[in-house]
Amino acid sequence: MDVKYYLRERFFPHMWCAGCGHGIVLNALVRAVDGLGIKKRDMVMVSGIGCSSRISGYVDFHSLHTLHGRALAFATGVKLSKPSLNVIVPMGDGDALAIGGNHFIHAARRNINITALVMNNRTYGMTGGQFSPLSGVGTKATTAPYSNIDREFDTVELATGAGATFVARTTVYHVKQLQSLLKKAISHNGFSVLEVLSQCPTYFGRKNRKGSAVDMLNSFKDGTVPVGSKKKQDNPELIERGVFVDKILPEYCEAYAELVERATAK
Repeated sequence: MDVKYYLRERFFPHMWCAGCGHGIVLNALVRAVDGLGIKKRDMVMVSGIGCSSRISGYVDFHSLHTLHGRALAFATGVKLSKPSLNVIVPMGDGDALAIGGNHFIHAARRNINITALVMNNRTYGMTGGQFSPLSGVGTKATTAPYSNIDREFDTVELATGAGATFVARTTVYHVKQLQSLLKKAISHNGFSVLEVLSQCPTYFGRKNRKGSAVDMLNSFKDGTVPVGSKKKQDNPELIERGVFVDKILPEYCEAYAELVERATAK
């Protein structure tokens, strides 16, 4: 497979900073779609605003570049009107869990068949490096020069609590796992959440003295463990990666179609 087949080459070179992890996500995404054998015309990508949201402009799928925080609302409309389409929503910290947080929990609650791709770089990179709901206590940002005091969301726990039926996490260092989990998330019949830890050396890394992009990638290698690893018991600071939730519950579009059929049968 030539990855260029899935890309809008006229929009390259991309706008991401050198060392940004989002390009790795884009690479894994098009390879996952190719591996699943999904036709480009059957894919829809809906994004909001931010560094991560630029992915929708680079893929040669049906795409909507919408309002900040409202990508899941637009995606819900797309999916309800055309349930046969595969809908993917790439989001950053804000689109998913700040301004878009309410849409996130209700999409999970409904269990609509959408793949939410949460690219967690712990900062608002596009607008200058402000702290986000995923930055964490003690981190520094342009809006927290003396360190942030807001506790961060745990994306996995939030998605699980809201009712998502597929929840997973990985990093851009673990590229093979990233591709595999993308396949599982897209194939799952229900609301899927895949959190991807992605480095931002330009803002988060520089402000917090995390070193180069390579140093930040190595931190994902050393700071994460597979789900259920005994290392987590010895060191609670380690972040688990893998599949946390994978279950089957009624999917929203299917339930809605059944409701319409019952209502019109009278």
